[in-house]
Amino acid sequence: MKIEIDYTRSAQDNADQYFKLSKKLKKKAEGAAIAIRDLELKRKEIGSIQPKQAKIKKIAEKKWYEKFNWFTTSSKELVIGGKSAIQNEIINARHFESNDLFFHADVFGASAVILKGGISAPREIREEAAQFAVCFSKAWENGMAAANAYSLRRDQVSKSREKGSLGTGSFLLQGEREWFKGVSLELCAYAPREEGQPQICISPMSTGIALGIKRYILLKPGSIKKSDAAKAIATKLRFEDIDYVMQHLPPGSFSIRDI
Repeated sequence: MKIEIDYTRSAQDNADQYFKLSKKLKKKAEGAAIAIRDLELKRKEIGSIQPKQAKIKKIAEKKWYEKFNWFTTSSKELVIGGKSAIQNEIINARHFESNDLFFHADVFGASAVILKGGISAPREIREEAAQFAVCFSKAWENGMAAANAYSLRRDQVSKSREKGSLGTGSFLLQGEREWFKGVSLELCAYAPREEGQPQICISPMSTGIALGIKRYILLKPGSIKKSDAAKAIATKLRFEDIDYVMQHLPPGSFSIRDI
């Protein structure tokens, strides 16, 4: 340390000045030592904390048919239904082929439902598609316990040739129909375990019975709001996407029973 002497002051004054300075420096040194010690303790604490592993949320890639109401029958045929008049038009124009069957509830205001490969499907599979059709109709919203449905071939379903005579989502139906009488309005929600399947499925109850599903949620028309029903289903099946469940339920209210 370089010491400067002020010759205008006495030796005692110079000594007092440096004594006071030394006391200040000592206090600073003590403060610095405390600060260093605190920093060292914090460093050790931080070093002992294990970094949290970031949770990677897997977003399942959606299948093309998931934008519609859908399910796969007990023998793996795909069934799709329109959620709106526009979707009914899309299904008829793009996804209804000659070997498919068209299903519709015998109720004003119902989804256009297509059973892929339905021409060769046995009666019990067609009954599954018919139950799906009555569930996604006004019959559910009206709280009905059962309704009738029918099916038609591709060549029996068309748009009217006269422009403007049929509204969006309405079709000209011709010829003899195959009828399904007194079909119960019952759905089941379950979590498929098969590789490549969506994480949740809402299908006709008849499909759940045929598949022998051990744990499912039975859905019928009831008094529970659709939003509350969707939350309950998602919680029971440990499915995070409540909106997905909402989008794949019929309009109306519900009763829920965990089986």
